[in-house]
Amino acid sequence: MENKLTNFFENFITKEPFFINKKVLQGNYTPENILHREQQITQIAEVLAPVLRMEKPSNVFLFGKTGSGKSLVATYTTNKISEIAEKNKIPIKIFYLNCKLKRVADTEYRLISQLCRDFGVEVPSTGLPTDEIYKIFVKSLEKDKILLIIVLDEIDQLVNKTGDEILYNLTRLNLELKESQISFIGISNDLMFTDNLDPRVKSSLSEEEFVFPPYDALQLQQILNERAKLAFKEGIIEEGVIEKCAAHAAREHGDARRALELLRVAGEIAERKNNLKITIKHIDMAQAKIERDRVLDIIRTQPKQFKITLYSILESTKNKSGKIRTGEIYDSYKETCKKCFVKPLTQRRLSDIIAEFDMLGIINARVISKGRGGRTREIGLVVPSSTIPKIYDCLKEGLNL
Repeated sequence: MENKLTNFFENFITKEPFFINKKVLQGNYTPENILHREQQITQIAEVLAPVLRMEKPSNVFLFGKTGSGKSLVATYTTNKISEIAEKNKIPIKIFYLNCKLKRVADTEYRLISQLCRDFGVEVPSTGLPTDEIYKIFVKSLEKDKILLIIVLDEIDQLVNKTGDEILYNLTRLNLELKESQISFIGISNDLMFTDNLDPRVKSSLSEEEFVFPPYDALQLQQILNERAKLAFKEGIIEEGVIEKCAAHAAREHGDARRALELLRVAGEIAERKNNLKITIKHIDMAQAKIERDRVLDIIRTQPKQFKITLYSILESTKNKSGKIRTGEIYDSYKETCKKCFVKPLTQRRLSDIIAEFDMLGIINARVISKGRGGRTREIGLVVPSSTIPKIYDCLKEGLNL
């Protein structure tokens, strides 16, 4: 077995690579030319441009479904600002943080200490009072005399972990700062995120909002064609493959990240099988592979209120055959909120979240009329029964139940 494995790895090294540059098919790649987001780039650039005159721009919030180009546009625009600032010796600093990262953005203390480290100030991971860590951060900002733009990707995840007080505290720092200023870019998949913030926090943010529409199938085809030219040798993709990738992703609510992942995985499968081309068969195999974990991936990335809602649906259906109604779920939901120390949303807002899960294909929610009693939803699970224990485990872990 040892010799066989050694031969396999040696042959792999000498074999002609299937990919020219696999990175261009990954979600964190920023292309020089961003297709179908020119309007959003221009609008955000117009809001942020005053930073180049050392004037604090408005805070910006970007909303849209996964894979709609929010992070890509934010990274592209702030990178261009950094280039111009460096060229003209303008003291601007961009701090980017993915709020889904554990041990970085799961407490207010850890986030501020990470900001301090970004300014070259070493602080302990724990131990200091939160007020003290804020003082250290303010001191380091004032010393450098800069305009800081903090990009908080998946900002809803930060608020779910730490509460919205952190946003209020960060925005209020501008009142203390005399030599420097802070501005924010918040990125979220949750279109209702700011609606659930404390009015005090909303007022202090005074943000400009941009909603990113999903890509359609034709736009996804063009994006895939551009990336495929950079990722693969010419003639390696069979006719119809790009179109099928785009069609799959368009059905997944216009998710460009999903389309790129599908093409990358199809290429990996073709390479492992020593095939000469990527065919539609490889796309089908890649789709099956990705689909296995799709539901769990969706659940892991949802805000806390979404997780509580889905957990309540599972609890409500556990000992009941057939469909359940919104009222039954709301009772279970309120109990789960108590366990998670979270303030319950209204039944109307819960109904909106249930509709989101219906759109994602995790449940089936049918609106029925109760005559004078108004309307309600009949809800049933559409995920395979074999997946439910894994969903339970995922939700319990995410909610600390």
